[in-house]
Amino acid sequence: EDRSSTFETRPRTATDIRAWFTPRHPITVVERDGQVIAFASTSAYRPRECYAGIAEFSVYVDRAARGSGAGRAAMQALITAARDAGHWKLLSRVFPENAASRALLASLGFREVGTYERHAQLGDQWKDVVIVEKLL
Repeated sequence: EDRSSTFETRPRTATDIRAWFTPRHPITVVERDGQVIAFASTSAYRPRECYAGIAEFSVYVDRAARGSGAGRAAMQALITAARDAGHWKLLSRVFPENAASRALLASLGFREVGTYERHAQLGDQWKDVVIVEKLL
């Protein structure tokens, strides 16, 4: 809701989230006491067949669970699931000021490829994003 790590312009609906579930694109969830505290998901990178083994990913951790290892657990499981699904690369974009996500991804072997400047607007503010990738 605070939009500190996403360009989403509205809360996701159950219908939005149901569309994520496909045989080709794994999703991992971390629960504590029956509540989802983190998830990581993959989606198609581009529609062209030559990119079929590349997946974009997102990882989100409930604010109260940040720093608990839930994001690491979600990403470690996602990396394994993506490899098992036949993907050869994961990639994403991270806000430059999101130091915790950047550190987590670096510790998991992701490399920062570059920066898209003025990639999109969040409200009335232009935001850059750092491009990250990991070869599986």
